[in-house]
Amino acid sequence: MKITQAALSLLPGHVIKPTYDRAASSAGILHFGVGGFHRAHQAIYTEMLLNQGKAQTWRICGAGVREADRGMRDALAAQDYLYTLYELGDSDDTEIQVVGVINNFLVAQDDRTTLLATLASPDIRIVSLTVTEGGYYTDDSTGQFKSDHPEILHDLENPSAPGTVFGLITEALARRRDAGIAPFTVMSCDNVPHNGDVVRKALLCFAALRDSDLHDWISEQVTFPNAMVDRITPMTSNAHKQQLTDETGIEDAWPVVAEPFLQWVVEDKFCNGRPEWETVGVQFTADVTPYEEMKIGLLNGSHLAMTYLGTLLGYEFAHETMEDDLLRTYVRQYMDLDVTPLLADVPGIDLTDYKDTLIERFSNRAICDQLTRICSDGAAKFPKFVLTTLRGQIKAGVSLDRTALIIAAWAHYLSGVDEHGKPYPIIDPQLPVLKLAVADQKQLISNVLALEDVFGTDIPQSAAFVEAFTRQLQRLQTQGVHATLKQILSE
Repeated sequence: MKITQAALSLLPGHVIKPTYDRAASSAGILHFGVGGFHRAHQAIYTEMLLNQGKAQTWRICGAGVREADRGMRDALAAQDYLYTLYELGDSDDTEIQVVGVINNFLVAQDDRTTLLATLASPDIRIVSLTVTEGGYYTDDSTGQFKSDHPEILHDLENPSAPGTVFGLITEALARRRDAGIAPFTVMSCDNVPHNGDVVRKALLCFAALRDSDLHDWISEQVTFPNAMVDRITPMTSNAHKQQLTDETGIEDAWPVVAEPFLQWVVEDKFCNGRPEWETVGVQFTADVTPYEEMKIGLLNGSHLAMTYLGTLLGYEFAHETMEDDLLRTYVRQYMDLDVTPLLADVPGIDLTDYKDTLIERFSNRAICDQLTRICSDGAAKFPKFVLTTLRGQIKAGVSLDRTALIIAAWAHYLSGVDEHGKPYPIIDPQLPVLKLAVADQKQLISNVLALEDVFGTDIPQSAAFVEAFTRQLQRLQTQGVHATLKQILSE
């Protein structure tokens, strides 16, 4: 049964369906980057409100600026913008929900005029983003906006025909200002430290290059809430699609698979209203920093701690790494001994319970979270997820070996072959540069540490880190993962 509006009444009784009138509701949010995470996270919170009879003017219009966005747009458009959330946990209980919160999807390359008109409409009061770490045109080592990027230069030269998120948002805000229409909130939902501050800095840098008066207006009128987002959302596989069809008869071109866990902590800084997300579990706070540092250090950092070592061992899924006693013990020690001492108190959170829950989530066999997904874009992830911990440890003068092993595992992983001689794909926009760095084994250590976009200039100057990194890399290269883990756990 192909999932469409007409087919909703024919779905099995256990499938959760929209209870609201989709035709009588409208979009108040425009979201750039409609991928799996957005559809399993922000969209679900909004769908819950709609099913409570609330947020009728807060549905979501999807938007994309990449050629790859057409695939998602076409899949959703053929299904009346419906999709299936397939929630999988380790228990026998699964939850299947058809989601109707998206009402349209605009791709800039196909219809820039309509996209800009929608952004400039007073109906849109929040513009949200999941454009990945690399989508902010920000240098990871310096935090500076890449104003010389060719795509940014194009938009500055063609302000009324932009192609980037920042060009489109800036042009729309200019139109709203000139028409006397209130601005929208710009809300990042990406897994980026201080994501609201990052998008604010990038947008203001772009606006300043275009028009200083517009920059000042945006700076004064637009808000950019920081947020901590959390839900493990693996890539949807053909096996997932077939499993969904077998269980329900539903044929969905692009369902989204997710774990049961769901969390969103947001600064309550919205300049033009917002949905009542707090009634469906969103936590609003004046300062998201402690929650953000907890999640990024413990979850995302631990993800990197297990994923490269797991890939080298020949594992394919996250749960397999947790079934390896040595690797599981190492990940928990990294959480307890390396990350936790650097964290501030997190209001309402017991860190021991949180870490226990993380191990349970990583161990979820049902969702089959791919290590390939977690490994991807390592060069962009390390500065955000691991190097903050490393810098804190260097400053504190404590042992660096466990953290150094994560980085050594990544460097060794870039060889592209596991310990059984089997090749694996490496997904990283910087892959040509990374491959060049590890091509010469004699110069590998110095070449990797010379990746300034990743390590900056300070980390390579730490003799203690260089020594620890060299030691762990040599162990991996000569003894293998398990022998290296045994040594590090006994030290």
